[in-house]
Amino acid sequence: MGQKKIECYLDCVSPYSFYAFSYLQKNRETLEKLGVEIDFIPVFLGGINVGSGNKPPWTLPAKAAYSGYDGKRAQRYFGHDFEVPSFFPILSLLPQRALTYIKKTHSAALYEASYQACFDTMWNGHLDISVPENLALALSKVFSDESQVKDILAGASAPETKQALTDITGQVVSELGAFGCPWFWVHDGQGKAEPFFGSDRFHYMWDYLDLPHRDLELLGGGSPKGREGKL
Repeated sequence: MGQKKIECYLDCVSPYSFYAFSYLQKNRETLEKLGVEIDFIPVFLGGINVGSGNKPPWTLPAKAAYSGYDGKRAQRYFGHDFEVPSFFPILSLLPQRALTYIKKTHSAALYEASYQACFDTMWNGHLDISVPENLALALSKVFSDESQVKDILAGASAPETKQALTDITGQVVSELGAFGCPWFWVHDGQGKAEPFFGSDRFHYMWDYLDLPHRDLELLGGGSPKGREGKL
């Protein structure tokens, strides 16, 4: 029997990637106890949209209007509270390249802390992390040595890093069928894998992985309103 694994393809520009990242981090210890490995992988959402022919919600009036409602609902569910920054959307190539470089050159703990710092700085701090100075500020929350931050920014601009992000973005479209973020490729531990899209399909994912969980249920008889945000 193989390893149960969730490959989670994310981009900082996507708030739903932020929700998915937060949720999986919150439940990581439980997932590890259940034998599920998690791998967060940086991709370029703009490239996924172009490669798949998809259009982001903010470019379609009906989707944009609906996002105003759905975004707030998702924030309440996942425990977030922020306004969409005035500079949204950003061209996320620089932060995604930086995260690609960090994933290759540093520990998993520092890499995931860097992803968290990028999400926090953009969505909660309202700083455009496509600007090098702002990205450096985000990374300085993880790397106290200024020379390390400079090295990461230089590494993000290296041809091999740019190509690595281009390659994985192309692969997730052409081989895994991605058309947005967050995109998940989930291995069931028995040699099979399936795609899942969005931050609201975790209960389907747990069924697929045969994990014990409480599915969505209504509580009747005047009981207080409740929901399950955990496995």
